[in-house]
Amino acid sequence: MTNAGTWHETLDDLGRRRARVLEMGGPERLAKHRGKGKLDARARIQRLLDPGTFQEFGTLVGGEVAADAIVTGSGMINGTPVMVGAEDFTTLAGTIAPGSNSKRYRLAELAVRDKVPLVMLLEGAGFRPTGDHYGRTPTDLLAQAKCSGKVPMVTGVLGPSAGHGALVAPVADFAIMSRQGAIFTAGPPVVRVSTGENISKEDLGGPEVAVPSGVIHNVAETDEDVLDEIRRYLSYFPSSAWSYPPVYLPDESTGPRATPELLDIVSRDNRHIYDMRAVLDVVFDGTDWFEVQPGRGTAIICALAHLGGHPVAVVANQPQVLAGSIDAEAADKAAHFIMVADSFHLPIIFLADNPGMLPGSESERAGVLRSGARMFVAQTAATTLKLHVTLRKAYGFGSMVMSLIGFDGQAGTFAYPGATMGAMSAAALSSASHAQDDLAAELREMELKASYHSAEHMGFDELIRPEETRNILLSSLRRGLYSRQAVAEPVQRTVIIP
Repeated sequence: MTNAGTWHETLDDLGRRRARVLEMGGPERLAKHRGKGKLDARARIQRLLDPGTFQEFGTLVGGEVAADAIVTGSGMINGTPVMVGAEDFTTLAGTIAPGSNSKRYRLAELAVRDKVPLVMLLEGAGFRPTGDHYGRTPTDLLAQAKCSGKVPMVTGVLGPSAGHGALVAPVADFAIMSRQGAIFTAGPPVVRVSTGENISKEDLGGPEVAVPSGVIHNVAETDEDVLDEIRRYLSYFPSSAWSYPPVYLPDESTGPRATPELLDIVSRDNRHIYDMRAVLDVVFDGTDWFEVQPGRGTAIICALAHLGGHPVAVVANQPQVLAGSIDAEAADKAAHFIMVADSFHLPIIFLADNPGMLPGSESERAGVLRSGARMFVAQTAATTLKLHVTLRKAYGFGSMVMSLIGFDGQAGTFAYPGATMGAMSAAALSSASHAQDDLAAELREMELKASYHSAEHMGFDELIRPEETRNILLSSLRRGLYSRQAVAEPVQRTVIIP
């Protein structure tokens, strides 16, 4: 009886402490938070994870400060284990103290140890001024950096996120923000004191700032939309770099099929633009592919798709923007995307249609050569399976960054007949060399025959008809995947460069 009584009192005490934690910032703060159309931290985790799979840890950290302002634990997304942390803005504005720092560190530590993805949901004001976080103590960013390239890292910004807590977003592979989100080094009050600038959180770090800067990749309308997109993004990835991406069971959408629609979509005349997104709709298993950073560097499309049920990464020039010319922003975007895809063994499919890197003084001031070199190094260093198709044109360094040149480790390289290529277009070369009319005409004729000349010297594995595009890529992908004869291992790279 004595033992039973002791356990009863002890467990009652534990129950009261847990109940206090579940109250978060209290009824008034929760009501105010939800009144803005937001989910609270626990509701966000519930929406993100498969029902009934959340297992919390660190509930008692912080003592009277509920969970020390961050809810942490593990659960399942699409049946795959993940680690998840959600800053609780209703509790001391989601600020970070030594206890919550330890929880964040533990999250990332367990993600790498157990080889599972890490998801961080941000809405917090940075470090809490307790005076206890100085000195030789581990910071969560050390553990988060060790996740890079080893396990998929995703950040959702669901409200204002400032200071130290915000730094996980640029470190992550993928960062997505709600319309009510904002992210900055320091919030408006600190900015006002430090610089005298009076600015709103939206103008300081809202979507209109964070997306063009590249800090945030995608934007969704609501909390619910952000969480659903995170689930969707992770569905393309393995749980870690020690495994291969999941394969969907074959059905009618994943089998071979001709693509005659491309004859109408891709104009034979290089002067006529078309939407590369329409090509993706036809070539891949469905039209529900996932575009990463659609609002930045729009001359290149970076997308996650399925081909024959296999997740693939797509890097495609967009003729609707700058005629497909690759500018600095597009190259930077593609470089990061390629590194992420390579880290997690997603095959990369390059669809080229560009007149080269974007020339001009503004482009040079933006560092187009440095960004182009970054993209080239990323793709040529990639160890994953690579496939290439030149649809109409690919000139100079613009062809190299799109994995066109030989001996670059491709599993397959293809082009449509009549595709034009070379150091630069015939028109540009004629102008640069001050060619006479007869020489200019000869240059144009050589340009039109370039694909055949290249194919005759194995510059491409084959010239293909547009109707054959999907089937050629699918066949090459299936063959190339036979190279996976061993257990997956992380790519020998320190981290994915933000």
